Amino acid sequence: MRSAAWRPALLLGLAALIGIGPAAAQDYPNRTVTLIVPSAPGGTLDALARLMAQGMGADLGRTVVVENVSGAGSVVGTQRLVRSDPDGYTIGFGNLGSMAATVALGADPNFDPRRDLTPISIVANVPMVIAAGPRSGIRDLGTLIERIRTRGEEVTFGTPGTNTTGHLAPAYLLSILGTKAMLVPYRGAGPAMSDLAAGTVTAVIDQTVTMIPAHQGRTAVALAVTGSSRIAQLPEVPTFAEAGVPGFDMVIWNAIAGPANLPQARVDRLLKAIDAALASPAVATRFADLATTIPPPAERGPAAMRERIASDVTRWTEVVSRAGLAPR
Repeated sequence: MRSAAWRPALLLGLAALIGIGPAAAQDYPNRTVTLIVPSAPGGTLDALARLMAQGMGADLGRTVVVENVSGAGSVVGTQRLVRSDPDGYTIGFGNLGSMAATVALGADPNFDPRRDLTPISIVANVPMVIAAGPRSGIRDLGTLIERIRTRGEEVTFGTPGTNTTGHLAPAYLLSILGTKAMLVPYRGAGPAMSDLAAGTVTAVIDQTVTMIPAHQGRTAVALAVTGSSRIAQLPEVPTFAEAGVPGFDMVIWNAIAGPANLPQARVDRLLKAIDAALASPAVATRFADLATTIPPPAERGPAAMRERIASDVTRWTEVVSRAGLAPR
C-alpha cells in the first residue's frame, strides 16, 4: 500500500505551479514593476505617475518603472495594459478619459473598463485649466470666447489626443457655448503645450499639473480653472463660473489599475504601496504644489474606483449624446 507521505509534497508542488502557495504572496514583487502611462512624457499623467512610481517603489522594495505608451489618444497604452499578464508586474496609470470616457467616445469597441480592468485605487483629483498661448494676445476667457465666435475654426485647441480628457474638454466647452473651433490632437499633452508656447495653436485645456508650471513659466496664459473656488497657485485666475461659463466644470480623477483577473493578494499589496506613497511627505507636498488633492480613504481602493468608473461611463455617455459629440 502506497504511503500517504507523498501527499503534502504533491500539494505543495501543485500550489507552487499555480501560484497560490504562501510564498507566492510573500515573494511579490521579486522584480521590477512596470507602470504604463498611455501618453507621451511631459503631461499630467506622466508627472503624477512618476511621483507615484517613486513612492510605491520605496514601499515595495522594488523599482517601479514608468513606461510611456502613447498613440490614438490613450488607446494604445490602455490596450497594452489590458493585454498584459495579470501578475502584478504590469499595471497602468490612467484617468477619467482612458479608464471611463473612452467608452462614450467609442475609442476602442473591444475595450470596456468595467470588464477589462482590475481597479486598484484612485490617487488624485485634479482641476482643469484653460490657457491661451502667450503670443495669442488673449488674456481672459471672454476674449477667447469672442474670438471663437467671430473666427470659428481659425481658433485651434491643442489636445493630448482624440480619446483623452484634454480632447473631450474643449469639445464639451464648445458644445456648451454653441460654437465651433478646430481641435488639433497630439500624442500627449507635452507636445500640445510646446505648440501652444510656440503659437501654433490658440489654446489648450489640461489639468493643473501641466498648466501651473506653464503659466508660471510664461509659456501659457491661464484664463480659467474648474472647481468651486480659485486655487492658491493661480490666485489671479478666475473659476469658469466667475468667468461667465458656470456649466463647464471638469475635475479629473487619476488612478492605478491592473489588467482583468489580477489576484486579490497582489491588488492588496499594490494598494498598500499606493497608500504609503500618498502618505509620504514628498508626494503629498508635490501634489499640493500642483493643486492636486488626494481623495479621502473612503474614495480610494478597488470598490470605490469600480463604482466611479461605472458612474462616469454612464455620465459621459449621456453628455456625449446630449452634446452631439461624435465618437472618435
